[in-house]
Amino acid sequence: MSVLAANSQILFREIYQRYQQQQLWNNGSCLFSPKNSGYFGSDWKDRKWKNKIVGSREWRVQALWPDLSRPSAIEMEPINDSDHLDQILARARQLSQPIIIDWMAAWCRKCIYLKPKLEKLAAEFDTKIKFYYVDVNKVPQALVKRGNISKMPTIQLWKDGEMKEEVIGGHKAWLVTEEVRQMIKKFV
Repeated sequence: MSVLAANSQILFREIYQRYQQQQLWNNGSCLFSPKNSGYFGSDWKDRKWKNKIVGSREWRVQALWPDLSRPSAIEMEPINDSDHLDQILARARQLSQPIIIDWMAAWCRKCIYLKPKLEKLAAEFDTKIKFYYVDVNKVPQALVKRGNISKMPTIQLWKDGEMKEEVIGGHKAWLVTEEVRQMIKKFV
């Protein structure tokens, strides 16, 4: 049996309607196990596809399926003034958890383009690190000086009340996102 589908939802619907069988969920992929035939299949384990021969009486169809138990993006919270930053740093120190601060401006095109990518990254590290942003035009300049900001966008990692590392993002967003990911992995 072969099914061509524009996306995994159509594939899912077709198979589900034909075979009202047991669903097995395995780490974000959907597995169906109807009986009758022998096919060559593959499994998604340890972040790699591993091919295996499926038994002669079973076959499996896998559709890549988004993991709906986790959000795809988490909106970053704004920091409005120095007192608010102090409260956030104190809470992070209590939880012994680092935070990411994106220093940006509403007029900065690269900042605006980078923000949704950082929100997706925030969803990836949802339980380990919290993401915030500061619009440098809407906060007192004392807060901007405290962050020692000279260029935008600047993404800083703060831990134990002090800035540990930063990425200045003047280049492609995917490169900046990857640099931020590596920075987070050092401290988490």
